[in-house]
Amino acid sequence: MKKKNGRNTGRAWLGTVALVLVFSAELLPAAKLDVIKLNPPDLKRGLPFMETLAVRASAREFSAKELSLQDLSDLLWAADGMSRPAENKSTAPSAINAHDIRIYVFMKDGAYLYDSPKHELLPVLAGDHRQALMMARPPRPAAPSPGASAAGATPPAPPAAGAAPPPPPPSNPPVQIILVSDGDRFTRGDPERKFEWGALDAGIVSQNISLFCAATGLKTVPRAMMDKARIKDLLKLTDAQIIFLNHPVGYAK
Repeated sequence: MKKKNGRNTGRAWLGTVALVLVFSAELLPAAKLDVIKLNPPDLKRGLPFMETLAVRASAREFSAKELSLQDLSDLLWAADGMSRPAENKSTAPSAINAHDIRIYVFMKDGAYLYDSPKHELLPVLAGDHRQALMMARPPRPAAPSPGASAAGATPPAPPAAGAAPPPPPPSNPPVQIILVSDGDRFTRGDPERKFEWGALDAGIVSQNISLFCAATGLKTVPRAMMDKARIKDLLKLTDAQIIFLNHPVGYAK
């Protein structure tokens, strides 16, 4: 009996050790993520402004090459970096100077939060979640028939059998940027007003990203199609933190 109990105890102990090792293996990648110190922004690079507007375009295919540290540093500073730190002013204006836009950066090794005052990336989540964030764009509904009144218009018919599928999400972007407005940063305003302010502020940061990419040869496209429920869960966002836009960014394919 004693031997049997000894064997059972030994097996239980080995099982416990195995479970600890499994959980430790899952936690190790997060522990390995370090703060990424970004380079000072290169304020001399890029096309002239009017030429930048002329070449701005959306891209949905990217090279698999990872962004250089300088390109990533300049991209994030252009998006919403501190341009006048002494006045708490950044490259993107925000409603009541709330700085409500939180920029999450998904890369191969994990997800990070951009800390604009320190100009660095703070680890949030280990692992490669870039492709899991995106959803394909749904097919556009059929246009209403000519002469149909708004009140009497019938809902659009579903796509016919054999119709072209919706375009797939962008492929292989080395960086995925998620723009989130943190409503708790607004010191006044009701929820509806905070939502409007957040949407406007996210749009401004999005335009900064698009123009920076156009000026420097990078590629991007602003997208509203995302798996927002999955993103909220991955980033542990609160109900006051609203996900607005996604920017895949990379080099030309």
